[in-house]
Amino acid sequence: MSHPDLFVVCKNCGSEVSPYVTECPYCGQRVRKRAPKLERGAQRGEQRPRRRRPRLPQLRAAEIEGIAPEVRPWATILLVVASLGTTVVYAADQTLDLGLLGTIDVSLGADEPWRWFTAPFVHLNALGYQFVALAAVAIFGSMLERRFGPIPVLLLFVLCGAAGSALAVAADLPPLLTSRSGAIVAGANGAALGMLVAWLVDDRLAARRGEERGNDLLGVYVVAAVLVLLSLAVEEANIAAAAGGAAAGTLLAPALPLFTRRAAY
Repeated sequence: MSHPDLFVVCKNCGSEVSPYVTECPYCGQRVRKRAPKLERGAQRGEQRPRRRRPRLPQLRAAEIEGIAPEVRPWATILLVVASLGTTVVYAADQTLDLGLLGTIDVSLGADEPWRWFTAPFVHLNALGYQFVALAAVAIFGSMLERRFGPIPVLLLFVLCGAAGSALAVAADLPPLLTSRSGAIVAGANGAALGMLVAWLVDDRLAARRGEERGNDLLGVYVVAAVLVLLSLAVEEANIAAAAGGAAAGTLLAPALPLFTRRAAY
């Protein structure tokens, strides 16, 4: 197959010009009627690279793989609002029987296991405890929900909170800040610590797979330390409940990738 010359000579001025022009750029003399057609690489025997078909649509602006930033964490909001609702009810009438609110008296909790699931929503008058616990739930719940959706968040809160309550009943630890003979288990310290640990374990497992997410873990460790210290300082925040919630979060974390969001792509 013929190829175009490297240059042509203008008959008017004798300059060497490109074979792909029709007029001499030096004198303006017309050197040919039309420029030769460019040959495609495939016609020259060059193999065109195959375009790989993308497996997923292109990410939108400000979007991170596996994350749905435009989706509100409704499940996390629901958990926080439900907990705040029980506080408002108790603040409106403090003569209510605490048993009706679902708190756990360690001496009776084993006979009413349904309280294991309700106690994490009740914080009574410990507003500082409630603020810290629900702040942790809001932070780590929203991050988990944006990556895995609402169902894992609800399951983590309920199961970690229940596991913490059950362990508190089984351990039957005496209250640290009161002389009462029985201990009350209430509040979301176990559920919050379980969600934190689940997020942390998933992050570390992702790092082992080579998926570095660039998270700053110092703040995570600080929040975990505060939740543990609350368990030692606040009567309702049983330390056994915190340990049970953390253990449940550790066990549940490896299953989180099964719920990875697809809506973010």
